[in-house]
Amino acid sequence: MSGAPKPMTRAARRAARLDATAAHLSRLSVPQDSGWLGRARADALERLRTLGLPERRDEYWRFTDPSVLSAETAAPAEVFRITDEPVVFSDIDRLRIVFTDGEFDQQASDDLTAEGLEVTRLAEAAQADIHWAQDVYGKLEERGQQPVPRPLATLNSAMARDGVLIRATGKVARPVSLIYRRQKEAADMVLHHVIRVEPGAEMTLLENGPAAARYSIVTEACIGAGGMLHHVRTQGRDHARSGITHLFVRMDKAAGLKSFTLSANGRVLRNEAMIWLDGEGGSAHVAGAAMGDGDFHHDDTVFIDHAAPRCESRQVFKKVLRNGAVGVFQGKILVQRPAQLTDGYQISQSLLMDERSQFLAKPELEIYADDVKCSHGSTSGEIDADHLFYLRSRGVPEAEGKNLLVLAFLTEALEEIARDDLAEDVRSRLESWLGRHRH
Repeated sequence: MSGAPKPMTRAARRAARLDATAAHLSRLSVPQDSGWLGRARADALERLRTLGLPERRDEYWRFTDPSVLSAETAAPAEVFRITDEPVVFSDIDRLRIVFTDGEFDQQASDDLTAEGLEVTRLAEAAQADIHWAQDVYGKLEERGQQPVPRPLATLNSAMARDGVLIRATGKVARPVSLIYRRQKEAADMVLHHVIRVEPGAEMTLLENGPAAARYSIVTEACIGAGGMLHHVRTQGRDHARSGITHLFVRMDKAAGLKSFTLSANGRVLRNEAMIWLDGEGGSAHVAGAAMGDGDFHHDDTVFIDHAAPRCESRQVFKKVLRNGAVGVFQGKILVQRPAQLTDGYQISQSLLMDERSQFLAKPELEIYADDVKCSHGSTSGEIDADHLFYLRSRGVPEAEGKNLLVLAFLTEALEEIARDDLAEDVRSRLESWLGRHRH
């Protein structure tokens, strides 16, 4: 009788991973571009062949199974049928850029010209011999492979057929609104956006819509000295969908970033952010609010790298989970030796509405400078019975009282949205979701 098979060595596991990745890539239809984009795609494919696709045993995937996100085809997902509820941001004056099932929808989009903005589609820019985006596309994603590999972002760099390239040269009054519409049950969307905020410029980027049965969106952004990027994203409606997003941002001296994501529904969602504070006096705020019900799995993975002195960062993530939903937070603040007088803050909290729901957190600090102020915390809990009793004693029905306490819990994350009209619009989506998911 033979003994149990010997476990695979690390070298054998790596070889098997790379072989599986090569086989996976051989079955994909890689876009064939020439010029600068063709070179960027070739570089990304070579990186991916070296990295390999992610596996559950990887340290930063142990809480989330990547198989649904890296499968060769997307599993069909039922399309959410629009109700009478108004679409988020619909009352905001904005420049609308629409993608339907991952393809640019010219008829539904506005004219892509605006004062202080240069907007080009990736598919069109690929035809140019030289474009400003060639210094960014795939470059920040490549930098983001250290210290943690992000191979699904690399796959996106190789495979994305479209996206928008936005260059802000002044203070842009109207937000740029990326709208992801969906019609097909098996739509598989891969988009890659590049943003450049020139020194002293300012712009707001909005994202919303059900997108696809599965989607991958990579955004690479460079913010020049004294520039400011506001980013507000909502992910909701279609529950059966899955998706992954990557936000890579490099920031120069005194640059600012405020990014907020609202997530409601979705079987498997992962939002990654990698921020580099390369210039003195920069400020990066990344926040999120997530509400999940049932077979909902939501993962926020954030890495902020302080490389310059006198910079500030905030990570504020709140999740409300019920009926067995799962929330994940993996956040890290790295303070390099030159980054004296750093102010780093990180908080991740969950409100568990029942005993079956889970919150899995991995907060990290790695500090090499000696004059810093950094803090992190992570907590899970249930609705405070005393607070609920107080509201009920004042005549507030129990279901309404719970919703009020949930909104209060999420307030710190909502406060990271700078514009009051956007914050109020997002808050109304929260209230609508809570109204549909009362106990």
